[in-house]
This record gives sequence, C-alpha cells and structure tokens, in this order.
Amino acid sequence: MVIFGLILLAIGALGILLGIFKAGEEATTSDGKTDVHTTFLGIEMSASTLFIVAVVATSLVFVGLWFLKYGAKQGWKARKEQKRLEELSEKLDKAERRRGDEGEETDNA
Repeated sequence: MVIFGLILLAIGALGILLGIFKAGEEATTSDGKTDVHTTFLGIEMSASTLFIVAVVATSLVFVGLWFLKYGAKQGWKARKEQKRLEELSEKLDKAERRRGDEGEETDNA
C-alpha cells in the first residue's frame, strides 16, 4: 500500500508540475467572444479541460497520501503485533523451562 501511495503521489505531483511549467496558452477573439486554448504536453485543449486535468492530478496526490498513511498504519500495527507475540513467546519459553527444572528436582528427590 505504501508503494502504491508513493506511485500515485509521484504521478499526481508530476502532473501538477508539468501543468504549471509546461502549459502554454493562446487566446483568440472572434465575434466578440474570447476562446482560450492551452497546450499541455503538446496536446491542444480548452482551458476547462486543463482544469479537469489539474483536478485529477490533485486528486491523485490526495489519494496517494491517503494510501501512504493507511499503509504505514497497517505496517505499524503489524510490527506492534509481532513484537507482542515475540514477548509472549519468550514468557512461554521461560515458564516451560521453569516447569522442566521443577520436574527434574522432583524426580531427583
């Protein structure tokens, strides 16, 4: 999950950066109306389409951050549970050794 979150975060950030630094615009006026066209990675599109691309890129960033957070939380819980199981295993081993030592003393007496 963490890796998937990082990938989504990188794609979204790349889309945002490309939109900021590589987008060009051109405004044309005809019949009193202004039409704005932009180019994004060499593709000509309307300004509203570029806005949609920016919304998708920003959404990818937020979803990537969520996956990153969720994956890190799962990993933390798994490590915590593993540590608890190791502690319980050590306690069980100590109890079994003590029980074995007491059994040998009873047999020797």
